[in-house]
Amino acid sequence: MSLTLSTKASPFPYAALAIAIYTQKAELNFDETVTGVSLDLDGGKYNTEEEIVAILAKIAGIEGESTKVSTYSALAKALPTITVVPDILSVLDSLDDYLAYRAFLAGFEISAADWTLWGAIRASIKILGLLKNGQHVHALRWFLHLESLESTQAALASIVAAKANKARNTKTAASFALGLQNAKEGQVVTRFPPEPSGYLHIGHAKAAILNQYFAQMYKGKMIVRFDDTNPTKERTEFEQTILEDLELIGIKGDTISHTSDYFDQIYELAIKLIEAGKTYTDDTEKAQMREERGKGVASAHRDDSVEDNLKHFSEMKLGTLEGLRWCLRAKISVDDQNKTLRDPVIYRCNTIPHHRTGKKWTIYPTYDFACPIVDSLEGITHALRTMEYRERNAQYYWMVEALGLRPAFIWDFSRLNFIYTLLSKRKLHWFVDNKIVKGWDDPRFPTVRGIRRRGMTVEALKQFMLSQGPSQSLVSLEWDSIWALNKKLIDPVAPRFWAILKEKCVPVTINGGPAGVEVKTLPLHKKNPEVGEKQTIYSSTILLEQEDAASFEDQEEITLMDWGNAIVRSKVVGNNGEVTSLVMELNLDGDFRKTKKKITWLAQPTDSHPVIEVTLLDYDYLITKKKLEEEDDVKDFVPPVSEFREEALADANVKTPKVGDIIQFERKGYYIFDGRSEEGKHEFIRIPDGRAASLASKAGKGVVGAETSNLATPPSGVGPQPTVKVYKVDRVYGEDELLPVSSSKMYKVDNVYA
Repeated sequence: MSLTLSTKASPFPYAALAIAIYTQKAELNFDETVTGVSLDLDGGKYNTEEEIVAILAKIAGIEGESTKVSTYSALAKALPTITVVPDILSVLDSLDDYLAYRAFLAGFEISAADWTLWGAIRASIKILGLLKNGQHVHALRWFLHLESLESTQAALASIVAAKANKARNTKTAASFALGLQNAKEGQVVTRFPPEPSGYLHIGHAKAAILNQYFAQMYKGKMIVRFDDTNPTKERTEFEQTILEDLELIGIKGDTISHTSDYFDQIYELAIKLIEAGKTYTDDTEKAQMREERGKGVASAHRDDSVEDNLKHFSEMKLGTLEGLRWCLRAKISVDDQNKTLRDPVIYRCNTIPHHRTGKKWTIYPTYDFACPIVDSLEGITHALRTMEYRERNAQYYWMVEALGLRPAFIWDFSRLNFIYTLLSKRKLHWFVDNKIVKGWDDPRFPTVRGIRRRGMTVEALKQFMLSQGPSQSLVSLEWDSIWALNKKLIDPVAPRFWAILKEKCVPVTINGGPAGVEVKTLPLHKKNPEVGEKQTIYSSTILLEQEDAASFEDQEEITLMDWGNAIVRSKVVGNNGEVTSLVMELNLDGDFRKTKKKITWLAQPTDSHPVIEVTLLDYDYLITKKKLEEEDDVKDFVPPVSEFREEALADANVKTPKVGDIIQFERKGYYIFDGRSEEGKHEFIRIPDGRAASLASKAGKGVVGAETSNLATPPSGVGPQPTVKVYKVDRVYGEDELLPVSSSKMYKVDNVYA
């Protein structure tokens, strides 16, 4: 069963929504194009809330006493017509008296009567306000009990989520359950048309995933089409990298094509438009053309003859000096409010050899002209594209109509934007060219390669993209949701290991420990034995991290993880205040539930039982401002340091990982193995877990012109610069710093940064 409703419905069908989730008998779909509420059941459709509540109650076996259900259903239907306060109070008085000795309206459990009346009350702000005045305690108790149910809270939360277009899937991709317009099983053809001019980023991943999702939903096919109409930027090698990127996120086209495969057909159709008087050639300079289009002024060549237009277009095709002056424009409108319709350019000259067609062509169609043509020629049924193209939809359909082509259905979805993140190829190129990153697969990059290298799983990407739903809202998302989802997927299967920061680690003598070295077999994941086993080394001398050792009090009992409790008997502190050694006494009879500190440790390494030297890497954002504006210069918002390295010792179980293996270093986080450094050390990249602390910008604060600023001197030519344009004024309170008076009762400490 499927319950379909709109968040804009008035009055809102709270009863139908609540009973659907309470009984778990119907799948929920929010569709803003519908006006009411409907329940689809085995081909039948119920369109009134009363019918829907009744049928769901019957299926779930909670119909209630029929007489009372009828009575309160009639009352619920009448409530919206009662607007006078005394009349409302009279109804509430009667309800309150009835519920004085009853928990529910029509029996000893929640029934259709309860949900029907609860929904009617909740839909009326006036009635709900009077009920919550506190004069009807029994009715209010009943109402709040229904409201507090977990299912009701989930129902109410689903409305908020749907309004924000961030509904998390009730089942996978519930927001897409209504599917594509006029789609037929086995006949749907979608396409993903990247330009072979760079690497795919997370925004492209959304488009690719959605196109494949719908193709598979309808047992159709998806075409990967390279939009290669600009030889200035496109390269053959980028086609290969794009296919590799798609493979990294589990995407494979049923067929692969190129727009250049259709250059001959596109050219012939351009000739057809010229002959029909629907296009004209224009040699207006670029800046002047932009100005004329903005002001709605017709080009001087708009009414040139067909013969002149054909002659100029022929010169363009030959690539002559005369031809290079001209372009071909569609004759749509001069002053349409939609400026994309103001006689757009559909063909232009480019003498750079094409990476596939060589020197055959010196004219190339624009994307806006080629796309609807190739969509039609390839049998595309549904064209999915981001909202940035929405104003161009009218242009798309004009081309289709002017050429007599078979149209595709266009479905717009919001472009994916994240805070502190750049998706512009030009700006990402700047980071590569200035060697701020190591390449297009740098873990700080939002490219498919970058996020996969940082530990994003294919399944997390898919689930996140589908959970976004068919939103058309242009918002900048936080990274927390996608990384938190990723954590849920890797946590059940990531093997657990230990690592100790190498710097200033502390040797510990364990009294009562083993006389020699002991080896025990333990599970790699305590909750999932299928992950495997590991060998843990025990000895009377172990290593701890300085931070842990410094936190111990004398005679404090702590827990050594996977071993047992130990009591701190003595601690040696050096002149610099750092702990240099510890002595503990093993207390295996101690209760680990009573200790506050559970500590990871490593046995002191020996030749026969070594530890592995590893490097732990963590990363910051590449910019210090949540969203760069058009006028912002990217180099003004780059932190001086965005890669952080820590040397550590890890247990020997991590000796032979494969690149891309995901593990957890307990008490440190999740990591992905990135390979070995030039020195032969294992390098592990920390995977964000979705928590705010791990996702916060690590740059400092205080530099004008950036939301967060640098902790050190930036590289030459890079770093935030003051951008405040407010005029300077004299200090009102003299030269002394004005310190705020604190009412905090915390103890006072010296300023360590003074």
